[in-house]
Order: sequence, then structure tokens, then C-alpha cells
Amino acid sequence: MPLSKPDRSLVEPVIRRLNLLRPLSAEARTSLEYAMLEGIQRAGAGEDLVADGDPVDSVRLVLSGWLCRYKTLEDGRRQIVNFLFPGESCDAHAFLLSVMDHSIATLTPVVYAEIKRARFESLLAGDRSLAEAFWCETLVSSAIQREWAINLGRRVAVERVAHLFCEIFERLRPVGMVEGNSCMMPVTQMDLADATGLSVVHLNRTLQELRASGLITLRERMLTIPDLDALKNAALYSPSYLQIYRG
Repeated sequence: MPLSKPDRSLVEPVIRRLNLLRPLSAEARTSLEYAMLEGIQRAGAGEDLVADGDPVDSVRLVLSGWLCRYKTLEDGRRQIVNFLFPGESCDAHAFLLSVMDHSIATLTPVVYAEIKRARFESLLAGDRSLAEAFWCETLVSSAIQREWAINLGRRVAVERVAHLFCEIFERLRPVGMVEGNSCMMPVTQMDLADATGLSVVHLNRTLQELRASGLITLRERMLTIPDLDALKNAALYSPSYLQIYRG
């Protein structure tokens, strides 16, 4: 039975993003859409979908909302090691390991699709284009982690925050979550500080510097970038590691 138009729109971010990474066959699109729609789940803001040390038996694909990957030290200090946006997987190949080595938490209310391991493996085995798309997604996730390591280890505060904003904007654009030069920014300054390795005070000063330079406007959970090229220059940013642009 064909999927209805509302159903297709719900899962479209995942299909659009995977198709950018590796063109999907019609059969792959249909089988993945059905699998996602059969596993729709919802979670409120501030919930752990999976915690460090949990066993892994399924794949979770983000349909709407924002999440983060994080690690916590024994004294409670948190480091966000990546954000997760609509169209992305939380753990595409994590089921190959015995347990998770980090936690994944919701930053906003989230809708996601959960596909059990056996079903997911069957999908990949049944279509090469889908298997390659998910491996590409895993490789891009690794590339993002390398950029975040450079961000924390070598960029100064203004470059660090500007780079994060450029990356968020570029990751949201392919799944239709950018309007003109603006996108949602539904995270707190604490979240941004934990993602950039800055104190909240230092993060606030850095945001003020970016605003004063005319590089960003951040108001009512909305980020506006008047001149994306100027922000990229300030951040020393190139989007090539995201693998979303084809020549």
C-alpha cells in the first residue's frame, strides 16, 4: 500500500540526507520509509534516549527535534561531543558493539524512528545503495568529530563558536530547516558552552563579540547569519567534510 503524503513528509529528512550522501534506489526508499513509520517514537526535552553503558539493539533515526551526544565526568562536568539533527542517525552501526560508550539526550521534544537490529541488517543486506548511504553517514559522523576535535584543540573562542554556527547551518540546510539566512537555535547558552569547551561567561562574551561584528543575530531561539561567507571566513570554515555538495 502506498504511503500517504503526510507519512512521507514525516520521514523525508532521513531520505533527503541519505540520498545526498549516496543516491538511493526506489526500492531502498520505500523499504526504509516503511521501516521508519513502523517504529515511530516520541520523547520530551531533557530525556536520555540511550545512556553510556547501555546495550545496543536498535538504530534510531531523527525525524524532528534536536539531540546531543555527550560524556560526563565523575564530578558531573559534561562535554557535548556532537549535536544530532533531523535526517541523521543516532547510532547507525553502534549495534556492532556490545554497549554504548556515550549518552544521547534530547534538547527539544523529538520524534524519531527506532528500527530493531535484525530489521536494519535485513534492509542493508537487501539493497547496496542503502548500505552505502548508511556507511557514508557513519563516515561523515567521524569527519564531524575530527572537526570538533580541531575546534576544541586549536581554534580560539570566536572561531570556535563561529565554526559551530556555520556547521549547524550547513547541516540543517539539506533537510529543509533553513529559511533564507536563518535557522532555529533551540539550545541554551549552557549547551553551547558544553559543546565548545567554554565557560558560560566566556561563551556569552563571545556571542556578544560576534553580534557586535555583525556576523550573527541570535534572538528568540533563532539564529540569523547576515553574511555566511563572512562568518565562514571568521571561523576558518569549509563545509567539505560534510560531503553534501556534489560537483
